[in-house]
Amino acid sequence: MNQITLLKSKIHRAVVTQTELHYEGSITIDRELMDIADIKPYEKVQVVNINNGKRFETYVIEGEKGSKEICLNGAAARLAEKGDRIIILAYIQMDSVSARGWEPNILVMDKHNNIK
Repeated sequence: MNQITLLKSKIHRAVVTQTELHYEGSITIDRELMDIADIKPYEKVQVVNINNGKRFETYVIEGEKGSKEICLNGAAARLAEKGDRIIILAYIQMDSVSARGWEPNILVMDKHNNIK
């Protein structure tokens, strides 16, 4: 079967709550949001900064459950500022037959990182 890459999960318009330049590179996400979005620890994600248009890939580190934390760590901390709105995207590969009717898991966030 032909494998294709599809959007699996999207956390749309999340607010960056902090940046940590002197930390191992990654993005820290509230564990509760990870569970709802179906994003796993160490999963590769693409991050899009709505404020400045920058895009990058990194991996996810589990944040404290219920904290609403979205923290860019290491080099990624230079690509956003606290308060920036970002989109976090995770992808999945599957065969084109299984992809029929596929629906990604999309969370749309408010300014406090609560799901709308």
